Amino acid sequence: MAQQSTVVITGASSGVGLQAARSLAQTGQWHVVMACRDIPKTEKAAQALGMSPDRYTIMHLDLASLNSVREFVQAFRASGKSLDALVCNAAVYLPLLKEPMYSPDGYELSVATNHLGHFLLCNLMLEDLKNSGNPEPRLIILGTVTANPKELGGKIPIPAPPDLGELKGFEAGFKAPIAMIDGKKFKSGKAYKDSKLCNVLTMKELHRRYHDSTNITFSSLYPGCVATTALFRNSYPLFQKIFPWFQKNITGGYVSEELSGDRVADVVSKPEYNQSGMYWSWGNRQKEGRQAFVQEVSNEASDVKKAKRLWDLSAKLVGLS
Repeated sequence: MAQQSTVVITGASSGVGLQAARSLAQTGQWHVVMACRDIPKTEKAAQALGMSPDRYTIMHLDLASLNSVREFVQAFRASGKSLDALVCNAAVYLPLLKEPMYSPDGYELSVATNHLGHFLLCNLMLEDLKNSGNPEPRLIILGTVTANPKELGGKIPIPAPPDLGELKGFEAGFKAPIAMIDGKKFKSGKAYKDSKLCNVLTMKELHRRYHDSTNITFSSLYPGCVATTALFRNSYPLFQKIFPWFQKNITGGYVSEELSGDRVADVVSKPEYNQSGMYWSWGNRQKEGRQAFVQEVSNEASDVKKAKRLWDLSAKLVGLS
């Protein structure tokens, strides 16, 4: 049997990450490292989907903790596996918070988890991707429609559109009482959007810095509106009921967790997704069999100067020289 490729997927205990793990594992060509906070929960989820135990490994990773990210990378290297693809999927969304919550390192929790933890992970694991022996390793960071005003779903300015401003909050060290990247007043929904905008800027900057020298394909994708995932577990209960119905019956934008997981798996494994620096989308009207296309991203997400500045300030916050 041909040797399996190895993919690390963060946040693979539920939702899109779990379904992407299932989709890749069942091809028989991939061994999936499910990098998650809650190991028993992930084990239960993998078993419930009937995933073959020899096709996945569960490893502890709490992206909110920079120490945990470093420990995960050490543990992964100690396992002797090579790394062919890294999928940065995990995210927290805390829309009801009035006051910020902070990570163990003292940073606002959604930016710490969604951006800074992944930023450190990507930087540390570039080495592993380069040394994988795979002629085309891939690094994929999930995006979201809400952070891209160029898409219909991103035009809704509630609570406010994403905007990193002059990165004043990062510049000032991003510790309490600072909780926003732009240094302004805390808005939980905007903090999430800002963190996802950072994900796309990070992907673009990884591409600019490293694609030519490493042949790693860096990309982002929005797999569609997965209205039922645990991402919304901290929203109002009524919203959790109405939102999936609204997406299914009114906007036609609803995508099942299974289909979105298959889409992530395609971007990891299929030859047609080997263009670096791209943001893949299936559009707002979701239908089975729909073809992906390269989605235009917002002016801010395409701002090379801002991407470089974000990179330098993020590197400082996560302790990379």
